Parts: sequence; structure tokens; C-alpha cells
Amino acid sequence: MSNKTSQKFVKNAVGRFVPEIVNGVRMIPFKGINKYVPQGQIASPPVRSCINYPADGNKIVRNLKEALKKSGLKSGMTISTHHHLRNGDGLTNVLFDTIKEMGVKNIRWFPSASFPVHDYLIKYLEDGTIHHIEGSMNGPLGRFASEGNMKGTGVLRSHGGRYRAIQDGEVHIDIAVIAAPCADFFGNANGVQGKSACGPLGFALGDSEYADKVIVVTDTLVEFPCVPWHIQGNNVDYVVEVDSLGDPSKIVSGTTQVTKSPDRILIAEYVARFVEEAGIMRDGFSFQAGAGGINLAFLLSLKERMKSKNIKARFIRGGSTRYLTEMLEGGLADYILDGQAFDMAGVQSLRDNPHHVNTSPFTSYNFHGKGNFASMLDVVVLGATEVDIHFNANVVTHSDGYLLHGIGGWQDCLFGQCTILAIPSFRDRVPIIVDRVTTLCAPGEMIDVVITERGIAINPLRQDLLSKVSKSTLPIREIRDTQNEVYEICGGKPDQPNISNSDVVSVVQWVDGTTIDAIHRIEK
Repeated sequence: MSNKTSQKFVKNAVGRFVPEIVNGVRMIPFKGINKYVPQGQIASPPVRSCINYPADGNKIVRNLKEALKKSGLKSGMTISTHHHLRNGDGLTNVLFDTIKEMGVKNIRWFPSASFPVHDYLIKYLEDGTIHHIEGSMNGPLGRFASEGNMKGTGVLRSHGGRYRAIQDGEVHIDIAVIAAPCADFFGNANGVQGKSACGPLGFALGDSEYADKVIVVTDTLVEFPCVPWHIQGNNVDYVVEVDSLGDPSKIVSGTTQVTKSPDRILIAEYVARFVEEAGIMRDGFSFQAGAGGINLAFLLSLKERMKSKNIKARFIRGGSTRYLTEMLEGGLADYILDGQAFDMAGVQSLRDNPHHVNTSPFTSYNFHGKGNFASMLDVVVLGATEVDIHFNANVVTHSDGYLLHGIGGWQDCLFGQCTILAIPSFRDRVPIIVDRVTTLCAPGEMIDVVITERGIAINPLRQDLLSKVSKSTLPIREIRDTQNEVYEICGGKPDQPNISNSDVVSVVQWVDGTTIDAIHRIEK
């Protein structure tokens, strides 16, 4: 794996200069929406034989260290983990304690996401146990990387992009370590039972299918068979029982509270009105909304509008919260198709309600599949850290250039029929609508509507939407008008970040695996 220095750059299709080589691997620059179509065969796991596994099906080993030894752990490998335990994850920190104890270095950590609890791992980034992270770097890890402290270069992918990278052979996982709230001795596992129940385990699906070695770690070991099984034991090499996977109370997302801000409630009302008045809200429609405070307020408003008009959605895409499950239980939707649970109501519903269905990035988001659920959505409501006057959007850095968020499923959802960004016009006196986004995560052609407390801006490419609300009393306005108003309130444009022009700390991939932008080191 190479160092970040002496990088050569190439200009991609959206005018961003991106490195040609990252961690010793040649990258493909972004070519435009739907312009890159790869050819060839996808990756496959190594051939296995039942001869090498216990005939009685019992794959339990004494502890994680023994499982790692049996898996052939050595320096320079790629180790993957999943994030369904969220900020309650205790296993990943123990995993790297064990790797450190074994004297192994230069690990590529490939998480489906990281959380503030993982700031514990900064010491292992500093001492070389972990070479670099290919996955979201939220909070302290993002700040650490932004200041140029990580030995390698980060790679940010969407949830679907991560599955695609595994499937395409772009990332080869040597050892997958899967935290499973419930499992049997054979390795069948799920996330809806046990004391650490967290909901789906779909973000670990690709890891279980393609990794050379798969270790399931559980704190609730049940008799065979563990059903339902989100992870199939036929893909598992070893099972480890531990006392605890972490703190179940912190599995709940910190963003599952409805906003109490009058401005943000107004944004939510505008979104719900727009969905109704644009004719999107109709019998049999489908939608996805995240777990942020604005989105939850939107769900409450949409719920009342659907009830008043006797409208029922065919399916809702999760992450699930109690607000989604109440809509399902109240007869306002036929199904929830769920990729992750953001609160315990979502976990319980997935366990108990057959119309609450476990999904994975393969079915929901994978861009190199035979279609996926994301493009079937009628409307998607998302957030962003920045949007510019050309509707380009950013979700991973703020205007100060610091890498503090992951992409998640955000990019994947943009392929729905109408994509709405519901955002405040400024945060902490910093304007959100800028001239040019600090980091480009999606081209403007993918963003249809930007809704702030100051009005609704519709992308000029969507004349159909403009026509549908032409007689509405909604505050439809040009995005530049909103920007100018906010600049006056905030005293001008945001300060430009002080960044290195040459030193890239992370790259951002588009869903097809091409590089859409680079994130540069902050110069303090």
C-alpha cells in the first residue's frame, strides 16, 4: 500500500481533480451519470469442501484470538466489520485490541460505517496497526483523517457502492468479523433476537458471501437452527461466543427525535405539501425518508395527509423507526423494505411483522445488479451538508473541509423518481447553499428539489415538477434567490477551507466505482 504523497491527478467529467492511484490501486475517474458500464465476471469466494468443516456442524472456537489465528490473520490483510450496532458497537474495538496483541500491522479496515465509539481506534491508526479505513469516517475518525494523520488514503463508498466493490472484486476481504446478536453453532445468525438485537444484518451480507474467512461473534448463542437467518451458516467458518457485543441502549440512532425547531418543522411541512401537491402522494406510491429530525417531522405530516385522503403506500423503504412502523401497523403501507433499524420499535417490528421485510444493499442499492429497489421509489427525502447553485450536493464534509460524515445509502437513493433535499438554509450562521460544494458527492442532475425554510427550489431540469406546482401557493423560488438572502443574513459567503492542494486524505466514489471527488488535508 502506497503513501498519500506524490499523487498524480486527472480531471474527471465534473471538473474535479482526482488522484490516478490510491493506496497503490489505479482508480477510474468519474465519467458521468450512467456513462461507465464495466464488463467481465464478478468476484467469487474460494472453493470450499465440507471435508474441512465439522460433520456435526459445530464451528464454535474458544475466543476471537483463536478464530483469527485459524483464519490465517497476517499483516496487510483486509478486515471487515458492519455497523448495525451503531454507537453501541463494542466488538470492533475488542477486535483491534486482539489484532494489536497478535502483533499484526497495516490492516485495511473495511467497515460498512464507523461511529464516535470507534475513536478508540485512533491509537491503532497512529501505531500502524490500521493502515487506513475504507468506509465512512464519522466524527473523531474523520477529523483525524482530515488532518493528514492516517497512513493510507481513505475511500468513501455508499452502502450500495460497498456491496458493489466486494462483488466486483475491487475490495477483497480476507477476514469478515460479523457481530451477530443471535446465532447458532453452525453460524446461522440474525439481528432481531438476543440481548443486543439491532435489526437487519444486511450490511454484512456481502462480507459473508465473498470473504475468504468469516467469523460470526455472538452474545446470544441458541440451539440449531437459528431462524430467521440473515447470515447463512454455510458462509461461516468460525463462531465465537462472547459476554457482550456492546451497549444495546446505544444501538438507537441519535437522530430519531422529531425536530422541535420551528424552522425545521416548516421545512417538513413544505416537503409534505410538495409531495401532495405535485401528485406524488397517490394510492400505491412508494417513498423513503431518513431518520433525521426534519425527515421524521415530514413523516408525521405525510401520515396525516395520507389518512385524510385514504391513500396507502405500496412500500416504504427503511431505515426503520417507530414512525414508519406505526404507518405500517396503521394500514398506511403494505410493506416496509428495511435495510437497517434506527430504534427498538424498528427492531421489534422486523422480528414480529411479516410485512416488515429484511433487505440488503444487494437488493436495495447495488448498481451492478439486474436492477435494484432504489430507482423504483416515487420520492426520496434526504439531507445534505451543502448544496450549490447548480444543485450539486455534499454529504461528507462541511464548508470547513473536515470529513465528518459517511455517504451511507444517500447516493444510492438519488435514482428515485423524485429526490428532495430537505435542509436548513444555514447552520451555526454558515450558509448551506454555496457557489461550489466543498466536496462533490452527487452531480446536480441527480437532485430534483431543494427545500429550506425559505422556500422551494426546483431543478430547472425538472420542468415536469415545475408545471405540476405552477398554481400552488407553495413558496417556489430560484435557488440563487435563497442563497442571496441567506448570505445577507449570515454576513456573506462561508470562508474557504485551508487545504493542501496536493495531499489527498480520502476519495469519494460514485455508485459505479468511479472517483467523483477527492478530499484534501486540512492545513491548520
